[in-house]
Amino acid sequence: MKARITAIVLAAGKSQRMNSDVQKQYMIIRGKPVLYYSLKAFSDSAVDDIVIVTGEGERELVQRTIVDRYGFHKVKAVIAGGKERYDSAYAGLLACEESDYVLIHDAARPMIGLEVIERAIEGAKEYGAVVTGMPSKDTIKIVDDKEYAAETPPRKNLWLVQTPQAFSYRLIRDAYDRMRREEPEKNRITDDAMVMETYGGAKVKLIFGDYLNIKITTVEDVLLAESILEHLKSNGEEDPQSE
Repeated sequence: MKARITAIVLAAGKSQRMNSDVQKQYMIIRGKPVLYYSLKAFSDSAVDDIVIVTGEGERELVQRTIVDRYGFHKVKAVIAGGKERYDSAYAGLLACEESDYVLIHDAARPMIGLEVIERAIEGAKEYGAVVTGMPSKDTIKIVDDKEYAAETPPRKNLWLVQTPQAFSYRLIRDAYDRMRREEPEKNRITDDAMVMETYGGAKVKLIFGDYLNIKITTVEDVLLAESILEHLKSNGEEDPQSE
């Protein structure tokens, strides 16, 4: 029997660092909202279905103005998330209990490509738990409480972590269930890989993502995303906004 693969797209962020009244997942880049691009990529990929996790009170808006408008037929559910990212990820997991593998992706990364999605799927099947990312190009400094340099870790051991993060459904669900039972200091949990590292039963494998798979966090990132799309179009490559 063919394994069922679900993409969980997290779109419940509040854009606290954007200084904008419009949440970053709904900002317009080259005529379409940021959330559109992730949904387009996953719709064109090998995933079987998509679960969108939105902010409270935004489900009908997303369904009408994005899912229905652009014909994203793989979207099987639009659900409300929780207060923190891990709450939203858990809500997404509860909505796809029949899946064998899940890819958890931040809608704030609109430049996700099909090759990265394919690597994530194959990686989840082979390793059970994978995270996309890229080796750091820069030297990283660890600072003390007064912002003095305290340590310089070897750059060859440092990766910039991205999404999607892909898992065997059972492994990531069990890890999340354990985390919620133990009720730790959850504010230190920053991504799904950290849940797996702390509460799961599998090591997390790093696989290559793409340096273009940027995260929209500030206004400058919106400008960069627009430049990337323009570059892809001018070079005759597939434009993620094409329908």
